[in-house]
Amino acid sequence: QVQLVESGGGLVQAGGSLRLSCAASGSIFRLNDMGWYRLAPGKQRELVATITRSYSTNYADSVQGRFTISRDNAKNTVYLQMNSLKPEDTAVYYCNLRTISSQDYWGQGTQVTVSA
Repeated sequence: QVQLVESGGGLVQAGGSLRLSCAASGSIFRLNDMGWYRLAPGKQRELVATITRSYSTNYADSVQGRFTISRDNAKNTVYLQMNSLKPEDTAVYYCNLRTISSQDYWGQGTQVTVSA
């Protein structure tokens, strides 16, 4: 059974940085595409960044140049380095794993709050 456990969220002032981690188990990690999504109050879930099994990355326009997604296949972990954080980045951030058969799995979410 696939399990995803996020960590690293918290409260930070605008302009600060956080690094989110997502540890995966129950799947052959290196074969999966990984991603981060976020859900803010009153908004729809938004794609933040993805990284494929071949290390290709994609970012939402709103985070391009500020956030960096990476993966460590040896540790079965995907990271999201978030710099120059803004209050509008406040949301619950969810880790996503997509298998080669396009099945999606989600973590429990981690809260990121950016104060002005």
